[in-house]
Amino acid sequence: MSIKYRLILMNLLQYGVWGAYLTSMGSYLASSALAEYIGYFYAMQGIVSLFMPALVGIVADRWVPAQRLLGVCHLLAALFIGGAWLYTTLPDGRAWPLFALYSLSVMFYMPTIALSYSVAYNALESRGEDPVRSFPPIRVWGTVGFIVAMLVCDFAGWQLSSAQFLFSAVIGLTLGLYCFTLPECPTLSGSSRKNLSEALGLRALSLFRERRMAIFFIFSMLLGVSLQITNGFANPFITAFKDVPEYASTFGANHANALISLSQISETLCILLIPFALRRFGIKYVMLISMLAWVLRFGLFGVGNPGGGVWMFLLSMIIYGIAFDFFNISGSLYVNEQTDDEIRSSAQGLYMMMTNGIGATIGTLGAQAVVNHFVYSRTEGMAQIEGWQTAWLIFAVYALVVAVAFLLLFREGKPSKR
Repeated sequence: MSIKYRLILMNLLQYGVWGAYLTSMGSYLASSALAEYIGYFYAMQGIVSLFMPALVGIVADRWVPAQRLLGVCHLLAALFIGGAWLYTTLPDGRAWPLFALYSLSVMFYMPTIALSYSVAYNALESRGEDPVRSFPPIRVWGTVGFIVAMLVCDFAGWQLSSAQFLFSAVIGLTLGLYCFTLPECPTLSGSSRKNLSEALGLRALSLFRERRMAIFFIFSMLLGVSLQITNGFANPFITAFKDVPEYASTFGANHANALISLSQISETLCILLIPFALRRFGIKYVMLISMLAWVLRFGLFGVGNPGGGVWMFLLSMIIYGIAFDFFNISGSLYVNEQTDDEIRSSAQGLYMMMTNGIGATIGTLGAQAVVNHFVYSRTEGMAQIEGWQTAWLIFAVYALVVAVAFLLLFREGKPSKR
């Protein structure tokens, strides 16, 4: 099998592990009387992303080849998520042991995203391939794996079951063993190794001395607040319509993951628009388009339903691609353009820390407080739906305020490379 096909298989499984539970775990927790903890579960992904990828990266740089460490991390993540499933089968289980097992799983899973990139880049470069050209078509299959895992979870009836954890564990164990067959990744010599400060992106803190870049990073954090909200709460929201007789038999209410999978398809397609959008509009307006797309993403959830208003849900799923890609990928490209070689990697680490770490953590915990107040404080089906609608509109207003402030305060300027 050629290296491209082997890397495609790696990416299929890499994101299949995540897709097995990421969008449906909220519904499982809600159905298990753990709705008030949804935000804590999703926030843990952001918390561990603040330090684990950097620490594991140092180990891969210095001591353990990346493909072996990738396998070890996947095996450990699979064992802990499998342990979470096993714990749910016990009578009278409590929330915190489940949360602890889940947290240990994501602690080892989140670093595998960066490690999988390292393994792929090394394998391609060692065979004379250009990763810039060769890797994107391979990475797309990761999104395919995510979508397939979502749909299997949906149509197998696992959206409200802890079986989704077992499904993820099986994929993870398979991938963990497969990683040991991937091409060898050499560790770096002493002169090439990153120290802890560089790996954590701390050298890039000097960028905050420049007003324009400081504003950019601050707004990246503010927009990062939106990143995990729909991952955690879209499925419980759509599934909640099953408790309303008018919508109980609709396809959307019974197959939320199938609807949400359209978001991942949109994400894949919208990547292709980024080069054109950046050339045509520049980073300021591309980011602004993303912010306005988040307004529509949340707002359409607030006014739609899986019956006659299902078209609003569908439109929200399509818009997600623009909301996510125009922010995450375009922002990363802007950071690359604005920094010199010496701190470029550190700057990318800082960008990820601000968005997927600090921003996403604040967002999921804040969203949980809003949902607890407006939704889970009520017991009747239609009252909860009304609470959900209020919550989504609050999120939409937040995204709109961030967009307006960004429009007024951010000045794009020219690259600041020294």
